[in-house]
Amino acid sequence: MIQSIKKSIVMLLLVTAFTSCNQGPTLQTYYVDNELKPGFSTFDVPTSFINVEDVELTDEQKEAYESVDKLNVLTFKKEDTDAEAYKIELEKINTILKDPKYEDLMRGGNSVDGKFVVKSLGDIENIDELIIFGHAKDKGFMIARVLGDDMNANKLVSLTSILEKADFDENQLKDLTDFFK
Repeated sequence: MIQSIKKSIVMLLLVTAFTSCNQGPTLQTYYVDNELKPGFSTFDVPTSFINVEDVELTDEQKEAYESVDKLNVLTFKKEDTDAEAYKIELEKINTILKDPKYEDLMRGGNSVDGKFVVKSLGDIENIDELIIFGHAKDKGFMIARVLGDDMNANKLVSLTSILEKADFDENQLKDLTDFFK
């Protein structure tokens, strides 16, 4: 009898573990599943590629810069695939981003030039992931994930002014700039 109860408990724990791990698709699994498929391009950009040594940072900007680990980008060029494949992939991304764990921060664009959305994972004071998703009917789509630890949305906004002053190797962003040509 005791042996039977122990087996039942072990089975219950195993079932719980397996079902709790599979909570649907995530951006991370989408990246991994598609990074080598035709039409997709991926690249990672470490924060070190932006040279801020010659830029005077406020304490808030320094804290924001140090909270970011890297930029992880996935692009899907529409011209490299058929229209139906584009629609399918766009729907997959939209489905993932509809998950309530991704909080809307901003939306913009239009139906002619393209649309974008900025979302976050984590609360506004302690963001673990900032997601920028943009798409244009004639180009394709791009998903950028800003990964870090305890990023703060307000402090991250303060970084935009230093990007104009910082030095960076444009060759590292060639794939991204080529996407928008």
